[in-house]
Amino acid sequence: MKVLRPALLSLACLLATPLMADDLPALGDSSSAIVSPEQEFQLGRAWLSMLRNQVDSISDPLLKDFVESSVYRLAETSDLQDHRLAFILIKDAQINAFAAPGGVIGVNGGLFLYAQTEGEYAAVLAHELGHLIQRHFARGVEAQQRMQIPVMAAMLAGIVAAAAGAGDAGIATIASTQAAAIQSQLHFSRENEQEADRVGVVNLVRAGYDPRSMPDMFERLARQYRYDAKPPEFLLTHPVTDSRIADTRNRAEQYPQNGKEDSLYYQQMRARVQLIFEESPGIAGKRFRAMLDDNPKLDAARYGLALSQTRIGQLNEARSTLQPLLSKAPNDIVYNLAQVDIDITANKPNDALSRIQRLLNQYPNSYPLIQTQTDVLLKLNKAAEAEKILAKLSQERPLDPDVWGRLADARTVSGNAIGVHQARAEYMALTGDYKHAIEQLDYAKRRAGGNFQLAAKLDARQQEFRDQEKILKEMMRG
Repeated sequence: MKVLRPALLSLACLLATPLMADDLPALGDSSSAIVSPEQEFQLGRAWLSMLRNQVDSISDPLLKDFVESSVYRLAETSDLQDHRLAFILIKDAQINAFAAPGGVIGVNGGLFLYAQTEGEYAAVLAHELGHLIQRHFARGVEAQQRMQIPVMAAMLAGIVAAAAGAGDAGIATIASTQAAAIQSQLHFSRENEQEADRVGVVNLVRAGYDPRSMPDMFERLARQYRYDAKPPEFLLTHPVTDSRIADTRNRAEQYPQNGKEDSLYYQQMRARVQLIFEESPGIAGKRFRAMLDDNPKLDAARYGLALSQTRIGQLNEARSTLQPLLSKAPNDIVYNLAQVDIDITANKPNDALSRIQRLLNQYPNSYPLIQTQTDVLLKLNKAAEAEKILAKLSQERPLDPDVWGRLADARTVSGNAIGVHQARAEYMALTGDYKHAIEQLDYAKRRAGGNFQLAAKLDARQQEFRDQEKILKEMMRG
C-alpha cells in the first residue's frame, strides 16, 4: 500500500511568510493578483487527479458521507470564501489530513484511529480549513518573489511524488523549485500552523464544538510520541510544541464549556475504520467483544462486533448482536445498512432492497443509501434501474470516481455502450489518466454515428480533458 507522506500543508508551511502573533492578513490583498482563486482551483483539481492515481483510497460511502458532511458543516460556519470542495479519503493508518489549493480536502483513515472523539477529529479539520481560509498557498507564492504558475505546478508535482511514496525525491523537487532559504522553512511552518490554529479555534466554536478539543488532541499526540525516533507524518508536517499547545489552550479557555465533544455517529465511523485496518475481521471482533465486556452499553463496539461477525460469515450471531441497536434506533441509517449487509451476505437481496426503500422514504438524499440501493439492484439483475439512479447520482457527485465506476458497470450490464465509454472517461479523468479518458470518448464518438449533437458534446468534453491534461503535464515537467 502506498503511504501518504508529507501533506500539502508542508507546501504552505514552506512557502508562507511569518506574521506577528495576533495579526491575521487582510484577505483579498495583493496575493490574489499573483494567484487567483480560479488558478488555485484548477491547480488543485489537477493535483487531486494525480493523487488519486498514486494512493489507495477508501470507497466506503458511509465514511465518505461523514467526512464530507462534517467538513461542510465546518466550512459553512467559517470565513472560507469558496465552498467548492473536493475530497479524498486515503487508505492509510497513519494520522494525517491536509488542505490543498482549490478546496481539496484529504483525510487519512488513520485520523479516525487517533482522534478519539468527534471534537478532536473536527479540530484537525478546522485547522486544515484555516490554511484554506487564510490562502496560505497564494500568499506564499507572493512571498517568493511573485512566483509564476508553472513553478507552482512543479511544487505541487513534488508533493504528489512524496505522497506516492517517493519521499526524498518528492521533497527534493519541492526544494529545487523555490528560492527561500532552507533554514527559514521551520520558522514559516510554525507561524502558519499557529495562524491556522487560531482560525480553527474560532471555527470550532461557531460550528458548535468545544474548542478545547484542539489542545487536547495536540497534547495527547505530543505525549504519545515525545520520545519516538520516527513520529507519525502528521507531527512532522504539523510540529506540536509546548508553546503551540499553550496558545490553543489559552484561546479555547476564553469560550464557555458547552460545545459538542463527541457523538455516537463519529464512534460508529471509528468502528468502521478500525475494521478496515485491523489484521483480520476475526481479530477486530475479539477487540470489539473485549470492549463490550468492559462496557456493555458501548453501542459503537456492539456495532463493530456485528460488522466483524458479518465479514466472517457468522450471520446469525451478527443479527443477534445488531438487533438491540435496531430496536433502540430503528431508523438509524448506519445500523440499517449493517442489516442490509447481513441480508446481502445471506443472499436475501429482496429483503435488503425493501429495507433501503423504506429508509429512502425518510432520507431521500442519503448518498450511502442511494449507492447501496444501486448495488442491490445490480445483484437483482435490474441494471437499467440501477443505471438511471447512478446517472442522476453522477450529476450530483461529478467529482466522485466511485460513482462513475459503478455507472460504467451498470451500463455494461444494461448494454448502453456509448454510456459505458462516457462513464469510463470520467472515471479515468478523475484518476489522472487523461490519455485513456480521451480515448474512451473517441470510442463513444465512433458509436454515435450520425448523432451530431452527441458528437459535438463529446468533442467539447475531450477538449476539457486536454486542457486539464495540459495542466497535469506542466506539473510533471517540474
